[in-house]
Amino acid sequence: MTIEEQYEHLEKTVRGYNHSVDFSRIRAAFEFAEKSHDGQKRKSGEPYIIHPLAVAQIVAEELKLDSESIEAALLHDVIEDTPATHEDVAKMFSPTIADLVEGVSKLTRIQYATKEDEQMENLRKMLIAMSKDIRVILIKVSDRLHNMRTMEYQSPEKQKQKSLETMEIYAPIAHRLGMQRMKWELEDLSLKYLDPVGFDEIVQRLSSKTSEYDIFMRRTQAQVEERLEALNIPHLVYGRVKHPYSIYRKMFNQNKELNEIFDLFAFRIIVESVGDCYNVLGVIHDIFTPILGRFKDYIGTPKSNGYQSLHTTVRGADGIPFEVQIRTREMHEIAEYGVAAHWKYKQNGQGAGSEGKYEWVRRLLENQEGADAEDFIHSLKVDMFADEVFVFTPNGDVQNLPAGATPIDFAYAIHSAVGNRMVGAKVNGRIVTFDHVLKNGDIVEILTSKSAKGPSRDWMKIAKSNEARSKIRQWFKKEKREENIANGRASFDAELKHCGIPMRDVMDPENLPGLLKKVAFGTLDEMYAAIGYGGFSAQKAVARMHGELQRIAKQHQAEKQALEAQEAESKSGEERLPVPKRSKSEQGIIVEGLDNCLVKFSKCCTPVPGDEIVGFITRGYGVSVHRADCPNASPERRSAAGQEGRWLKVSWGTDTNESYPTILEVVCKDRLNLLLDISAALSTTNTFVLGINSRSTMDEFAIFRLEVRIRDSRQLEALMKKLNQISGVLKVNRPAG
Repeated sequence: MTIEEQYEHLEKTVRGYNHSVDFSRIRAAFEFAEKSHDGQKRKSGEPYIIHPLAVAQIVAEELKLDSESIEAALLHDVIEDTPATHEDVAKMFSPTIADLVEGVSKLTRIQYATKEDEQMENLRKMLIAMSKDIRVILIKVSDRLHNMRTMEYQSPEKQKQKSLETMEIYAPIAHRLGMQRMKWELEDLSLKYLDPVGFDEIVQRLSSKTSEYDIFMRRTQAQVEERLEALNIPHLVYGRVKHPYSIYRKMFNQNKELNEIFDLFAFRIIVESVGDCYNVLGVIHDIFTPILGRFKDYIGTPKSNGYQSLHTTVRGADGIPFEVQIRTREMHEIAEYGVAAHWKYKQNGQGAGSEGKYEWVRRLLENQEGADAEDFIHSLKVDMFADEVFVFTPNGDVQNLPAGATPIDFAYAIHSAVGNRMVGAKVNGRIVTFDHVLKNGDIVEILTSKSAKGPSRDWMKIAKSNEARSKIRQWFKKEKREENIANGRASFDAELKHCGIPMRDVMDPENLPGLLKKVAFGTLDEMYAAIGYGGFSAQKAVARMHGELQRIAKQHQAEKQALEAQEAESKSGEERLPVPKRSKSEQGIIVEGLDNCLVKFSKCCTPVPGDEIVGFITRGYGVSVHRADCPNASPERRSAAGQEGRWLKVSWGTDTNESYPTILEVVCKDRLNLLLDISAALSTTNTFVLGINSRSTMDEFAIFRLEVRIRDSRQLEALMKKLNQISGVLKVNRPAG
């Protein structure tokens, strides 16, 4: 297709949804851009004008925006990449179009994971530009989408850098604006370069089953359409397979195989009215078997970005689970195009939540009663953002607050402790009062003091956000909590004395965790507070603890007798008879010489099947199993005075558990995409992840602490080998001691 043919295709697309456009202006923008970019080439070798044309086509085809947006899309690179200036564009077209082009030009300088100051300034420009005219970000997302579609011509380093930026910044923005179609494509294209192996594997597995999936979807669609036609319900039904990134995320986050994902298939049913949505839901549940707990009503309770639909997951006759989404045409347009959809939207009475993060989207769409594209787009201005402000910390972190927010709201948005210790505030470097109203782009610094007395009750009147008011209330409740803890402790102590139980038995570090578990509290203070509040009684607490203390006493007695018997044998010098081994293990561990004892795995060295292990008799908690190379089980400790009889021989049984928790420490040279590569290693070795913690050092090293579940030492060795193969990884070890 020639350049002229591409332009004609753009005009045809715009005519399809907006007949009132002045095409002479769009033509003028195209010719100005073509002349300005004359001689410039893209990485692919094509004339540069191909890119602005493609971006304008996305703006028209995907978002159906107004003529100013089309013109700005055609001109979006002229200020940055050609001698043309803001004044030139404003003079030839309009100040509004020049501002749009300027806004998009500035956004192209955003670099993810660069210097903090530069990132802060670029993010600030993006958010302020969005607050002035939402079309800036709509054009920028379209620009990024075309760049990602042609990313194969860039260097591998550039591909990863831009893909990560897209995944971290632009896909979430598209989601915030409700533009699901563009969000999905941005995510898939980013994944293609961030994890090409994982992406290709999913695409190939989906492709290999295309014919099988097509048969299933056609058969299911026919079943639904036949029933809806019999009931005379106007409808449109179509099915799809989940997009690759959605599958990838679920497989990774939930540690599932492709065939274990419930909503691999999704069917959409578009109907005329809300009543039809619920009627069709009944029909679907009649034809297929619904899966319990998999129904969501986003019509009654819309998502925060305005999304509305009924979701249900059912099983077909052949047992294959699939998701069904039911919505009206208006809901469908908003789900696909989000803030760019120019259809009326009503909340069905859901007027509450004015401080919701995306309330502006709902209010905006509510007011578009059949407005055409030209009228609709002019309402996407500052008024849309009137209910929220974007402000920044001195480090460049963005905080989104309700309009009229004060430094108090900002402080509590950072952290409760910051709000509670606040003694003053600076805005753009100047001291301000607590009731100072924050504006878009303000840089706010909270002054704190450890000796601060805490919030004043007057702050409740000054704060605008529910979050700040709630945290202030919690602080005042906590002030009374100390008094309740004191009263609760006194009641508990009195009940212990009444039952003849020494307090030292409760406070014993080996007893306390089990006792707290019995009363279902995390700490003694939590229990005291509950007793003080009247939510829990001292009698009930002591009764539950009494049974646990009796069990521990019996355990101590048995252990004491065993130790005394061993000491008597060693003193008499008599040859000890061999102790029969237990035939049945406890949690996969066979303990020689003891039966029916508690077994726990030490957290200092986290042994797994295949490790050489030893056992230690604890006081009240049975046998603790250590790795033989653990410093806490060193030969010196085992032979220490008074400890000989407490160390036992233990071994792995044949009936080990499916998996055991263990910890790995990975020391690396810090770099971009390091966490992504570590995650890929965990995924490819089918390792279940309990948690990942990381920290960076001043000398540009990164230390990752991985909490994982492992079947045996073979799987552990495979994982450690995979981690060691990652570029930049210096050492992988298992902490002990």
